[in-house]
Amino acid sequence: MSKRAPTFADEPIFVTESRSVELYHFAYGPNMNALQIGRLCSKPKVVTIARLPDYRVGFFGYSPVWDGAQESVVREPGHDVWGVVYKLSPSDKESLDASQDVRMDGNGNYFHYPARVDGVDGRTYTVLFYKKDILGKPEKPSRPYLDIIVSGAEEKQLPAEYVQELRAIESKSPSYPVPRLRKFTAGILAAGDDCSSCSD
Repeated sequence: MSKRAPTFADEPIFVTESRSVELYHFAYGPNMNALQIGRLCSKPKVVTIARLPDYRVGFFGYSPVWDGAQESVVREPGHDVWGVVYKLSPSDKESLDASQDVRMDGNGNYFHYPARVDGVDGRTYTVLFYKKDILGKPEKPSRPYLDIIVSGAEEKQLPAEYVQELRAIESKSPSYPVPRLRKFTAGILAAGDDCSSCSD
């Protein structure tokens, strides 16, 4: 069965896009880490730290780059996912989407999902974030993959309890040296390649 591209109606949060509303990117995985997103974007601008309510982080599928599951978010009322709100240039958005294998035809690794997040600056931001359409059963991420997420959370000074929650996620040792890097040129993936495991 082929994948189906989700619509906004699949989510209880609705966002109306217009020219007067600027959409930001919300990163909750490896792209919180400055070194990681710096490999993919030329000038990512941190806007604020923010909270996505009623979700939790989970790990699903398999990444050959990290030899383990990849992150996504799942609905969980009363729980929060913390992350970073970025303002990205159009070219950086395209580069990041390509690296995450974001496709709207239903065959990609991730989709854009809309939401509103609460910034620590007191503002509410309209954002897009990466989310898997088909999850399957939860799987373990590799420890190095989880470590880069925890490192980004610490670097951005997310709430200590949340960082500890990330650190306590069960992981596994990779069976080969990771990350198994693929070729990049000036932050852009080589033709025919992808970095679907370097996700956020």
